[in-house]
Amino acid sequence: MSLAQEMFAIAPAMGKANLSASQLKLLSGKARWIFRVGEAGFPTVPTIALTRAAWEALQGERSRRETKLRTHWVACLFKLVGKDAKPPTLVVRTSAAAHNGGLMPAKMGIAAPANPEDSVDPARPLAKAIKAAFDSYGFGQGWTGRSDEDRGRQIVLVQAAADGEIEQFLTRNAVTGAMGPAPVNGAPLPRMSDSIAALVDLLDAKAGRHMNCLVAIRRGQVQFLSARPVQVTAAAELEAAVDRVNRKVWSAQNAVTRVDPTRLTQLLHPRLKSTEGAAPIATGLGVSPGAASGAIVFNPEDAARLRARGKHCILVVNETGPADIEGMKAATGILTARGGMTSHAGVIARITGKPCVAGVRTLSVDTNEMICRIGDREFRSGDRLTIDGSDGQVYAGQLPLAQPHIGGAIGTLLGWSDASRKISVRTNAETVESAMTALSFGAEGIGLARSEHMFFSPERMVALRRVILSEDEDDRSRAINGLVDYQTGDYSALFSTMHGLPVTVRLFDPPLHEFLPRNDEEIEETAASLGLAVRALRINLDRIAEINPMLGHRGVRLAITYPEMLQMQMQALMAGVRAASETQTEPVAVEIMVPFVSTASEVAWVRDRFNAIAANSGLLRTDRAKFSFGTMIELPRACLRAGDIAQMVDFFSFGTNDLTQTTFGISRDDAPTFLAAYQRKGIYERDPFVTIDEKGVGEMIAIAIERGRAANPGLKIGICGEHAGDPASLKFFAGLGVDYVSCSPYRVPVARLTLAQASA
Repeated sequence: MSLAQEMFAIAPAMGKANLSASQLKLLSGKARWIFRVGEAGFPTVPTIALTRAAWEALQGERSRRETKLRTHWVACLFKLVGKDAKPPTLVVRTSAAAHNGGLMPAKMGIAAPANPEDSVDPARPLAKAIKAAFDSYGFGQGWTGRSDEDRGRQIVLVQAAADGEIEQFLTRNAVTGAMGPAPVNGAPLPRMSDSIAALVDLLDAKAGRHMNCLVAIRRGQVQFLSARPVQVTAAAELEAAVDRVNRKVWSAQNAVTRVDPTRLTQLLHPRLKSTEGAAPIATGLGVSPGAASGAIVFNPEDAARLRARGKHCILVVNETGPADIEGMKAATGILTARGGMTSHAGVIARITGKPCVAGVRTLSVDTNEMICRIGDREFRSGDRLTIDGSDGQVYAGQLPLAQPHIGGAIGTLLGWSDASRKISVRTNAETVESAMTALSFGAEGIGLARSEHMFFSPERMVALRRVILSEDEDDRSRAINGLVDYQTGDYSALFSTMHGLPVTVRLFDPPLHEFLPRNDEEIEETAASLGLAVRALRINLDRIAEINPMLGHRGVRLAITYPEMLQMQMQALMAGVRAASETQTEPVAVEIMVPFVSTASEVAWVRDRFNAIAANSGLLRTDRAKFSFGTMIELPRACLRAGDIAQMVDFFSFGTNDLTQTTFGISRDDAPTFLAAYQRKGIYERDPFVTIDEKGVGEMIAIAIERGRAANPGLKIGICGEHAGDPASLKFFAGLGVDYVSCSPYRVPVARLTLAQASA
């Protein structure tokens, strides 16, 4: 396309625009909507567009005293002239794909050039305004560092000044999603007319988004000036999507494909169940909705570490900045001393869907001493707070939270998405509460029940520590017998909650360091609870301490070295299945999963013992239970030897957290200390623990699936790491032909919608 073609009318004063395919591709931002509205026949202010490449060519031609491009430019300007042949006063606007605060506001009241030279001379009003508009693209965040081609395609608009009162409105209500016109920031609306209603309908259908619309109204006649998309609440976006289907503007499939799955998390916030007996210790601004409880952390690194260990935390800082973004993503909630609705903390919290309270004037943070003061109270790292991002209240301690439910527009949309989705969505859960939350969000089973997580309560932690710290087999057997009753009840309740949906139980996989006492206070408490001398306990801890526990005595290695532990789990499982089967009509569907395997012989050893215990239980001779046996693929060697392993199992489930850790050789607990620097410097494009590394870890998974199914065509494939709730990762997994994914309860709706989009 020649540079002359990059100066063209998108809404001529007379007739309609006739754009080539190349010119249509150039349209972005306001230019796109001006063209679409004018093309539909709605009265539109005369407008021409030119690219930066064309403008710079005009300037180059001017310095060489050439006139070919200038002649075409002047001809374009004449397309702003109406039937009266009178040159109009002009307006210059930027037209970017995304609204940006650094872009030049519209320059109004520019006199039409008196001669061709004035139209390109930066000392004259029109050319000066055009130059300023292009210059502004270099100032706003997101406009620097673009390629030369992107830079050359940036657009500036020149319009005829509208005649009449300038009015502004939204095409839909920003909170409810109802069809507009709706006010912008509380400003009065123009008087409703058939023309306004027609324009709202037209723009909503063309854009499929909430639009901020600018018009001129004179003697009841409406003329369209420009429009740009606006960011609204996720609830408003979903209500609008469902309404467009009801109005037959979209199909249900259109609605499924047009909604951003990451925004669903904003509708799934917990809220405070009750504040009875709990007085707030401070009040700030509720800048991002939802309630959150967790341990206090004062920096992004600690937030990321707690997140990696599955723990909730509240990031407490004086104010946030760009360096805190990873910590904000990792935290369950954010509390800041300074800031407001449009502060960095508020904006990022809403984008990421995290509850946030800002502007707490009685809060001060001392990052050197790792303490904060709220009023006259002092809190240290690890102390617990509860925040309510809806009303700005802050509470000491951990208050009970009520979980959200899916209904209304989000329920309708997810129902449509399930019609096209081919991959099942399960959840990671080991408590009845988590399972019920996931079921309310549409989970189709449990893909990962981490049996060791059933021991996080203080009483149970003592029992598990007694097993780990046992000095010989007899001690260990006595300690293990105490665990059976705990797990039998847990399994029975979990199976009953799922009503016949599959439950994948991962055998014990406790990295020992996560379950043992660490500081002096914990060691003293543990010694007292176990009836040991503190010195004896310290000797025991030193004896079993591991240099690298994430690659140490865990997973299948525990089952093989401590077969009595495997025996205990199987007994508890069988008892739980039997108890649940007596209270429900559906058969209990249990999938036993062996973690952290690297060889087929490990799998064979556990499988033989599982089969023997299951046969002795008598449950195999009834129709009350369905068992299957599989393994969690978390190590590169298991991926490479997948063909051998697949012959011994019914399913593979890829534990992508550990597989990422072992493929990269990066501890996920320690990674936050340097991964942010890697991303800033462009070494890693993304955090591989957030979005799957397709070229490395992803290839390992693909190899394992190919080799596994070649050896066992009926092999079921699942994904159960945190990546199973990440939209970008889910799109990759959908291309591998997996049967199901399993993610945390609050990410189930995100996975349902993303996988439906991947199937479209």
